[in-house]
Amino acid sequence: MALELKSRAFSSGANIPREYTCDALDISPDLSWSGIPTQTVSLALICDDPDAPMGTWVHWVLYNIPAEAGALAQDLPKTGVLKDGSRQGFNDSGKLGFSGPCPPPGKPHRYFFKLYALDIKLEIPGTATKEKLLAAMQGHVLTEASIVGMYKR
Repeated sequence: MALELKSRAFSSGANIPREYTCDALDISPDLSWSGIPTQTVSLALICDDPDAPMGTWVHWVLYNIPAEAGALAQDLPKTGVLKDGSRQGFNDSGKLGFSGPCPPPGKPHRYFFKLYALDIKLEIPGTATKEKLLAAMQGHVLTEASIVGMYKR
């Protein structure tokens, strides 16, 4: 069974509801997954927007999600460490946790939510960024899955 990532808030390729954006509540959407390999020790998640005017914009960095978690609830706290031990890094807004879609007016942007099954728990000194997370994951990704949400202002 392949790793599969889903959200009740939106299906892949569909619009992300306004409540998850800077135009409303700016809360993280719920995510759930199935099909993680048995040797998975932890999971990591990156959400980014490759359509941003200045290049890819990182909206969420999350790692050390317990392998048995199965899901992330909507509206996670914007803190460095969550109740289950998951750790959140800095997004490109310079804040911890999720920063919702906030594109300039014009064409729709794509928001990629990428989930990685890892064979280790990560040790990242300081607060993680996407670059630090990708470097720490190198050679430890068992499989990955993604969904894409769209948003336009």
